[in-house]
Amino acid sequence: MFARRSRPAGRSIRHSRAVGIAAGFVADLLFADPRRGHPVAGFGTAAARLEKLTYADRRAPGVLHTALLLGGLAALGWAAGRGNRAVATAVATYVALGGTSLNRVGGRMATLLTADDMPGARALLPSLCGRDPAALDAAGLTRATVESLAENTSDAQVAPLFWAAIGGVPGVLVYRGANTLDAMIGHRSPRYARFGWAAARFDDVLNYVPARLTGLLTVLCAPVVGGSPRAAARAWRRDAARHPSPNAGVAEASFAGALGVRLGGPTQYAHQLEIRPTLGDGRIPEVPDVARTVRLSRAVQGGAAVVAVALSVACRSGRRSSPRR
Repeated sequence: MFARRSRPAGRSIRHSRAVGIAAGFVADLLFADPRRGHPVAGFGTAAARLEKLTYADRRAPGVLHTALLLGGLAALGWAAGRGNRAVATAVATYVALGGTSLNRVGGRMATLLTADDMPGARALLPSLCGRDPAALDAAGLTRATVESLAENTSDAQVAPLFWAAIGGVPGVLVYRGANTLDAMIGHRSPRYARFGWAAARFDDVLNYVPARLTGLLTVLCAPVVGGSPRAAARAWRRDAARHPSPNAGVAEASFAGALGVRLGGPTQYAHQLEIRPTLGDGRIPEVPDVARTVRLSRAVQGGAAVVAVALSVACRSGRRSSPRR
């Protein structure tokens, strides 16, 4: 009699993760972000409370603050991943994704700008970015929306999918926590220039590969909006490194090339005015380009989901159970 061969454990893990990522992506498409009780908002509340105990205008307390919060998420992810991996991965992926909500806000902004509703557009802008809406006219709101949609396509969708594929439940939760901390304390305001240094740098590290995946997918998806893959690749190669962010520059430059527009210029935040470099060599973005950006973002997000599912299988192909003797 021959011993019955058991299914390799690695194959089961790979398939569970792939199924979970696909389910989480579909859940985000169907339901978007929950309006109440979002776990990311709960994490932000916890981070703000902890900050009252850990804050000091130095880097070391910021390192401790970041490590405590992200270490807690890693432990939570590890514990959750010990049960039904497919369900845990699906829930964690859905919680971490924000692409559908991003596109809905972009669509609403396109509607408001088309209707020349400047008060409504200014009120909506903080849902996309931290710029001062009072300082922006229609052209400024349009450029801010296009740039924010490009950057957040990478941050809110491509990167969570990538880290779900690479790191499972702990990976995607730690990424989402790091990105949330970067938004809370990673900016260069007087209060957070030193305390938020660790959060900002760690977010840069985690987004390095996903941002370049976003650039590649943007090049491939450029024809969806009537754009040129060659122009998208050229803008990425030529302009991305001039952006103050090592990752946002990739997404914004490749989107600019794909859309045939020119991004960058004076950018007013609540705490300072930044003069951003020019990205792309096309025309100034116009209101119809907001809807085009939403379409491009959706295409990139769909491509990222396909890549993540494939990567979740491939990255574990070497971790198979040893054959029985």
